[in-house]
Amino acid sequence: MNASLDNQLCFLLYVSSKEIIKDYTARLKQYDLTYTGYITMLALSHEEPMTIKELGSKLFLDSGTLTPLLKRLETHGYVTRARSKEDERNLLVSLTDEGFTLREELGCIGEDVFEKSSLDTEQAKALHAMLSQFVASLDK
Repeated sequence: MNASLDNQLCFLLYVSSKEIIKDYTARLKQYDLTYTGYITMLALSHEEPMTIKELGSKLFLDSGTLTPLLKRLETHGYVTRARSKEDERNLLVSLTDEGFTLREELGCIGEDVFEKSSLDTEQAKALHAMLSQFVASLDK
């Protein structure tokens, strides 16, 4: 492959991610929520409670990034952190009622961001499948 910037897949992924997150960030600002906070709430809204280790693995975040983020979300009243009764070494994270309510409010943000792209639904599904396969191959 030619080493010019225009031929670098990593550069296209970087720019795509940067631009999408910029759009999310603008929409999340009114909730005092970062993109990372948003995806954390998405992860928790479908599988909770989760240990910090499980959550970090799902989001590809280390505990050094996740712990301050969870503290901020807890301060806002969106999540709770509690020791597991089965194993006190594990800290379980769950959405609060306020967190679920906010999660519902935020539900259309992804669709709004997608609508700005020139992709149709089938192209978006195909891209999602390819990127999922790509990420899975990197995670091995």
